[in-house]
Amino acid sequence: MVREKSGNMVGRPTKFREEYVEQAFKLCLLGATDADLGRFFDVDERTINNWKEAHPEFLQSLKGGKEQADARVAQSLYRRALGWEHEAVKIVADAKTGAEHIVSYTQRYPPDTTAAIFWLKNRRPDLWRDRQALEHACHNISPFTAATSIPSGVVILPDNGRDPHLPKT
Repeated sequence: MVREKSGNMVGRPTKFREEYVEQAFKLCLLGATDADLGRFFDVDERTINNWKEAHPEFLQSLKGGKEQADARVAQSLYRRALGWEHEAVKIVADAKTGAEHIVSYTQRYPPDTTAAIFWLKNRRPDLWRDRQALEHACHNISPFTAATSIPSGVVILPDNGRDPHLPKT
């Protein structure tokens, strides 16, 4: 609702509630987009944008949740690119007695080349972007070109009259 100069409130009452600040933060931690938030709160995405302008604490909760989620993904990608390990346990049974034993071990994950390339292309595109060097050469070969200047393996086809730039033979 908006307040007129006379002090009266006009317009539809807002659906915004203070508890949305914490809910939106948690949803953003799970990777929710503004469109996802709109569906969750049963409003249009434009309403989410209006709430960001009208409620700074709502905007800050969205930013904070999205930044933390992005940081977790970046950390996971980084660990995957380098390879990593963690302690784990297995429960195994003795073949003769059937007794269960807990065995500790170190689970290792090797570096992932695809993750490393993705990381480097995005963090250092000046050094790691895909460069496509295209060389374009145009050779005007006419029927009058000396046979000695034609590269080996090149076949000259007769003019069929479709190319207006070639001299008529």
